Amino acid sequence: MRSPTFRSTRARAYLVAAAVVAGSLLEGCMLFAEPPKDLDYSRTRASEAGRYRATIRPQGDSIPKGKLQRWTLHLETPAGVAVDSARVTVDGGMPQHGHGLPTTPRVTRHLGNGDHLVEGMKFNMGGWWVVTFRVASAAAGTDSVVFNVKL
Repeated sequence: MRSPTFRSTRARAYLVAAAVVAGSLLEGCMLFAEPPKDLDYSRTRASEAGRYRATIRPQGDSIPKGKLQRWTLHLETPAGVAVDSARVTVDGGMPQHGHGLPTTPRVTRHLGNGDHLVEGMKFNMGGWWVVTFRVASAAAGTDSVVFNVKL
């Protein structure tokens, strides 16, 4: 049988190891206290190669923390022609924390007039988020639109 001193030493070693791991994880999430100062948080953006202009419209116009949301993504060409027949994928995350969205949002319906229903948006914490829409259409080609979101 082992002595009580051995058990308490072992328990302290486990506690110290757990504290080190927890501290490392917390430090990893807090690498950057502030997002870059020059971020554009506008809800209308040109795509990276200029093929599309996109506007995000969250349901209710605000972006809550911790709740599933529906957004409308409006797509048009730079000339203002609505883009209805496009394949759109959604991705995102928190650049400062190194993790993605807690859900897998997707376009579930094309609403017409360039509007696309995005369901499954969720942000589980406050801070700076990036949401990327990859758009592919036969007429305009493939491009990405990146939005900065601050909660």
